[in-house]
Amino acid sequence: MINYVYYSKMKEKKQMYDKKQNSYTAPDMSKMKPVVIDQKTRIYIPKNADPEEARARYWSNREAK
Repeated sequence: MINYVYYSKMKEKKQMYDKKQNSYTAPDMSKMKPVVIDQKTRIYIPKNADPEEARARYWSNREAK
């Protein structure tokens, strides 16, 4: 009988907490420009960034893996 009471109290405690809502906002695509890496791959960078530098960073990260 004691185990059942303890279990029911634990169950009540779990119901007290609400799940935290995900607050992810997508980036504004009007402020980004696509950079074509190869036929299947595109990355998006800020409009004022250098596309050649972005390609070099992408390939250096891929080679490191």
